[in-house]
Formats: sequence, C-alpha cells, structure tokens
Amino acid sequence: MSLSVTSSKAGSGAAALYTPEQRARRDSTRWTLVQGLLAPAQFLVFVISLVLVLRYLVSGAGYEAATLSILAKTAILYLIMVTGAIWEKVVFGQYLFAPAFFWEDVVSFAVIALHTAYLWALVTGALGPAGEMALALLAYGLYLLNAGQFLLKLRRARRDEEVPA
Repeated sequence: MSLSVTSSKAGSGAAALYTPEQRARRDSTRWTLVQGLLAPAQFLVFVISLVLVLRYLVSGAGYEAATLSILAKTAILYLIMVTGAIWEKVVFGQYLFAPAFFWEDVVSFAVIALHTAYLWALVTGALGPAGEMALALLAYGLYLLNAGQFLLKLRRARRDEEVPA
C-alpha cells in the first residue's frame, strides 16, 4: 500500500494530495485523459436521464426512454469505475482505496451498488416501474454526492499545484 499524501504544502501544514512522483505519473498516463473525458460524459448522461426519469414519475409517460437512459448511465458508471481503478493503480500503486481517494471510492461503491440493485429490480420486476425509478433517483442522489467529492479533490489538486513546494 502506497501513501499518497506525504508531501506538505509550504507553510500550511496540510498534506498535498499527490507526491511529486504521483503527480508525474498522473500527468503522464493516458488514463487521466480517459477519466477527464468520461466524467463530463457521465454527467451529461445523468442530466438527460434525470429529466427522463422525472418526466416518467410526473406524467407516467416515457418509461422505455427513462429505462434506456438509466441503463446508459449505469454502463458509463461501470466504465468510469474500471478505468478509474486502472488510473489509481498507475498513480498510487493500488487499484482502489488509495488513501488520497479512499472516501471517494467508498461512495463510488455505494453508487455502483445502487445502480446494480436497479438492474436487479429491472430484470426481476421486483419493484415495478415506479419503484425502479425511485431507486434510480436514490442512486443519482448518491452519484451527485460522489461527483461533488471528486470535484473537491480536483480543486484541491489544482490549489496544491499553485503553492510553491
């Protein structure tokens, strides 16, 4: 297990998100670009899907479109999780739960669990259409929390780079 938070910012006493070596690996791997492209794509799919799910819940129309959009959101979520694990391995030396991104990974797994529960509900019919959509909304709420976590980390990494070592 590698420690990712070992260098400190000058004068602040707070640990930097990346060591210089980790930052170099982050900046040189193609997986950073992959994550940078997938994250906004996932958010766009999320927004479209959210509108379709809410439309169904309000009007009862568009179940198929909402369902397809949730499936698309789930597929991109799985893709971003797999490629994110590869990115973490390249940058931090472990596939998941690197100290710098531990809580983001924990919440990501909860998001994946809810999306997977949606798939189960869809296949089994256990919750019915309204229950499926409610479960999707729950998954989407947790996804928003997780996206916020990652945005805060991105902001922190940028601030770290502005501070002279």
